[in-house]
Amino acid sequence: MLEGVNYANISVMALAAVLVLIAVRQVGKNSLAIWQIMLLGALAVLFTGQISPSDAVRSVNLDVMIFLGAMFVIGESMQESGYLLYLFNRIFGRARNLDQLLLLILFAMGFLSALLMNDTIAIIGTPLMLYFARTLKIAPKLLLLTLAFAVTIGSAMSPIGNPQNLLIAVNANLSNPFIVFLKFLLLPTVANLLLAYLLLRFFYRGQFQNRTLQIGREEISDPALARLSRISFVLLFALILAKIGAVILGVGDEFRLTYIALISALPILLFSSKRFEVLRNIDWRTLIFFAAMFVLMDAVWRSGVFQSLLAGSNADLASIPTILAFCVLLSQLISNVPLVALCQPLLHNPSTQALMALAAGSTIAGNLFILGAASNVIIIQNAEKSGETLTFLEFARVGVPLTMLNVLVYWLFL
Repeated sequence: MLEGVNYANISVMALAAVLVLIAVRQVGKNSLAIWQIMLLGALAVLFTGQISPSDAVRSVNLDVMIFLGAMFVIGESMQESGYLLYLFNRIFGRARNLDQLLLLILFAMGFLSALLMNDTIAIIGTPLMLYFARTLKIAPKLLLLTLAFAVTIGSAMSPIGNPQNLLIAVNANLSNPFIVFLKFLLLPTVANLLLAYLLLRFFYRGQFQNRTLQIGREEISDPALARLSRISFVLLFALILAKIGAVILGVGDEFRLTYIALISALPILLFSSKRFEVLRNIDWRTLIFFAAMFVLMDAVWRSGVFQSLLAGSNADLASIPTILAFCVLLSQLISNVPLVALCQPLLHNPSTQALMALAAGSTIAGNLFILGAASNVIIIQNAEKSGETLTFLEFARVGVPLTMLNVLVYWLFL
């Protein structure tokens, strides 16, 4: 037992330490990755007895972990084979000026994020944005911001667009999550993508010169893996449509999102000679981050401190404006996925609108500041490898007004 310390609140102290370390990401001369910080937090609550080993194992949501792993397999295969870059160039090759390119990036990356998850598109899209910046003489910061806003906003309209939406869809047992998300969030998401374009054009108006863009075509590097990647991608889309149709017909309630991801990844896992290479290269660090997050958040939940603080604040968590504002602000402190993991159990018998407000608010929080979403950090970390970056202020000067408008749009629609 630790002297002078409220032992029951060590989990909250561990969470606070994790948040501080994620914010500064520097300890002495050693830079810690976000997944390492979260893992340290989970180990801290485990070794201090805040959660038992058996409870820690049970706290990890296997549906989410399996889904993420399968989606990472598809994304890595599409990237490794060159199929995704080929697909991107076919899409973006249609742009004849910067206005068209930005709109294509926002909507193509946004809608792909709704299918392949925003973190996947953030990883794949960053080198493409830097390639466009270098070859087309466009400010890298403009394209990096466009990518960041695209994957954040676009992912809001799908239960598989980002991890927090997946948590909401799985834990709320929505029978037809794709229809529910599209019904409530498709139109406001499209409106918010257009708002992102208008704000980017305003803040970077000096870049919009009257000149023609010429985007070259890329060839597929591995035709065999690309064929399997294409099959998996088409299968994913087909299974989503099948899930929607089956539920409408009154069947298919038990066909979970996890099954969709697993079946879609099977062509690569079963028939590719590079299956082990693909598995080795998937984003294992993010999977470790989520497993550790589940353990830490469960320990924090068991402490009861978070529930007491919310009860004392008299916040009306049934109110759509309250949920939106609460999610946007608190996500800056604990990030959006841990926020949903903590807050969703507090919504007793929530309405569908309340769940969609939780999804929209926690997602759109990523547009406010860099630390509001993991996809922002992924983009910046990958850009820094090539000598480019976005500072806190550069992100916030566009992100703050954009987020205010985004929240207003979602509030009006919900």
